[in-house]
Amino acid sequence: MAKMIHSMIRVLNEQASLSFYEKAFGLRVADRITFDTFTLIYLSNDEQTFELELTVNHDRAQPYDLGDGYGHLAVSVADIVAEHARFERDGLNPRPVKELSRDGRVIGKFFFVSDPDGYMIEVLQRGAPGRFL
Repeated sequence: MAKMIHSMIRVLNEQASLSFYEKAFGLRVADRITFDTFTLIYLSNDEQTFELELTVNHDRAQPYDLGDGYGHLAVSVADIVAEHARFERDGLNPRPVKELSRDGRVIGKFFFVSDPDGYMIEVLQRGAPGRFL
């Protein structure tokens, strides 16, 4: 059986990304490995062992083209309404809270937020029906 350990995204501005992920999700640098042309930065918090790997290419000056294939990271929180309010207070520009339902059954409550590079992050109510842990 395999265990997921990290997901990697390429970022343009290291400081903007570190600030965003700490402010939004409490992720802090767990490890940093610098090579000649790039740096790998692993972020984590006390909630899980899964890490977010930021890759910073030293010679990159232009934003990355994220393409038209929709993808996102997802995190769960204990109180979606309180987190949404905090994101607004902190100037993180969250999208509105939405509720997903099917045949009268609430599947989950969530909102999306974009990081400094335009990557989408889905913030889900923990304990909601479905697979939202």
